[in-house]
Amino acid sequence: LAAPSPTTAVPYMSVKCIDVRKNHHKTKWLMPWGPNHCEKLKNFDEAVSRQIEANDIVFAVHIPLPSKEMSPWFQFMLFIMQLDIAFKMDNDLKDNAEITLDVSLAYRDNMFEDWEEIAHAVEIRKLKCTFGSPKTLESEGRHYDCDFLPFMEIGSVAHKYYLINIRLPVNERKGINVGIGEIKDIRLVGIHQNGGFTKVWFAMKTFLTPSILIIMVWYWRRITLMTRAPVLLEKVIFALGISMTFINIPVEWFSIGFDWTWMLLFGDIRQGIFYAMLLSFWIIFCGEHMMDQNERNHLSGYWKQVGPIAVGSFCLFIFDMCERGVQLKNPFYSIWTTEVGTELAMAFIIVAGICLCLYFLFLCFMVFQVFRNISGKQSGLPAMSKARRLHYEGLIFRFKFLMLITLACAAMTVIFFIVSQVTEGHWKWGDITIQVNSAFFTGIYGMWNLYVFALMFLYAPSHKNYGEDQSNGDLGVNSGEELQLTTTITHVDGPTEVYKLARKEAQE
Repeated sequence: LAAPSPTTAVPYMSVKCIDVRKNHHKTKWLMPWGPNHCEKLKNFDEAVSRQIEANDIVFAVHIPLPSKEMSPWFQFMLFIMQLDIAFKMDNDLKDNAEITLDVSLAYRDNMFEDWEEIAHAVEIRKLKCTFGSPKTLESEGRHYDCDFLPFMEIGSVAHKYYLINIRLPVNERKGINVGIGEIKDIRLVGIHQNGGFTKVWFAMKTFLTPSILIIMVWYWRRITLMTRAPVLLEKVIFALGISMTFINIPVEWFSIGFDWTWMLLFGDIRQGIFYAMLLSFWIIFCGEHMMDQNERNHLSGYWKQVGPIAVGSFCLFIFDMCERGVQLKNPFYSIWTTEVGTELAMAFIIVAGICLCLYFLFLCFMVFQVFRNISGKQSGLPAMSKARRLHYEGLIFRFKFLMLITLACAAMTVIFFIVSQVTEGHWKWGDITIQVNSAFFTGIYGMWNLYVFALMFLYAPSHKNYGEDQSNGDLGVNSGEELQLTTTITHVDGPTEVYKLARKEAQE
């Protein structure tokens, strides 16, 4: 209700500036408009008539548009490029043509300061264009249909004004920018996070951090009160709480005052750790409640399931470092610019998506087995005393409810991962577009927090001691309902009841 859509896309049209001085890019930045604007060209026909060479033309883009300014609340800037290329018989676009861009980026914080350089690079981009009409004289002047090109990504918006100067250096002897058709215009689309969404996101993080921290302290205190050592499940729930706290801590507040370009990469790493922990937890959570699991209470018993999660997470980390890690030094770099890079990136995302779907099916199978085991135990309930039966019925109902919530969370997490990858990638692949609204992001994030909170609340060991004599007596409905999911029947320091319920040896 409160937040606008997560991102905004703003189109920019570059202005063609003339710069005829030698070593020009070392001395001066060319502004497209304003009091010190450059000498402009309307089109390239004017350049030909005035005998201005391609090397003396600079495409200038000022960010943002006139009478606006950027804000640290925008969090990041991602730019994609679109070229307007016209067909000409004597200057056709070659197959697998490559365009070489000499690009510079600068900033300033008021309209009267000098521009300060942030980055300068010479980048090569592959042109993927199609021409709908037959290539005849009648078709001259018509434009090719070209794919978007990844252009630039910056992990913070610390300054008010940015300036991009793009040159297309031509060197016929070396074959640089030869056979790329007749370029008419360069357009950029700038994508940044909406300030309103950022504020809602920060507010959520600030509010949720203390709530998870408090329940974590309470949960671990409950475990340390036991004279027994914590079981595997309790340790894993605590580790999940730590990873949730790590993702919650609102370090993003610092990005408003500091120019921390690594925040995007840091955010990805935090999310990756949480994903890996959550997926591993679900496997262990189901495994610990299955009757036929012999190796219980040891992490080594789950290496076959947890191992692939760790390997997958590591691969995604390497992929992220290859893209966002390099962008810390060179914001114009993109893994999508080379054939090998694009294939690798697509393969990573597709394999990750397939693995997640297979993981979800495997999880459903494990949950089905747990339900079957629990149902087998239910047949023994009528023989019990009333209080004991009520206690077990409540226990089984809550456990089944938690398992179903786990499956719903797992499904939503898998959908969220795939959708967020497609949303992030569609600027780079073209075609696929998904409109994701703020409610989806904040909803999934809130769901994770509630789930972790509920787990700690339900799985904290009980401090109450219901002895065997009490359990067999008629405790009444209220006492039965008070017992928690992990209340122990024999004595406080024994294994949890869900364990006892699911074990082969558990004899009623």
